[in-house]
Amino acid sequence: MNFNFNQLAILQKFKSARERFTNNHPKFPPFIKAVADNALMEGTIVEITVTTPEGKCYSSNIKLKEDDIEMMKMLQQLDQ
Repeated sequence: MNFNFNQLAILQKFKSARERFTNNHPKFPPFIKAVADNALMEGTIVEITVTTPEGKCYSSNIKLKEDDIEMMKMLQQLDQ
């Protein structure tokens, strides 16, 4: 895969941002790894809830399909 300089710069920024995120939230990457290793299968339900500082909640869920899992595996490869 060939990258141009702009794409390489974006990947480097992503790597830096990921490192800062991991430093800010050290328990989250092991959680994601455990999910990826043990729960990433068709039919798994992923639910996300976001609560603002004011207490307003947003919530949604998805039931994973095979295509979703393939995409998540591709995202994992970006992190290697």
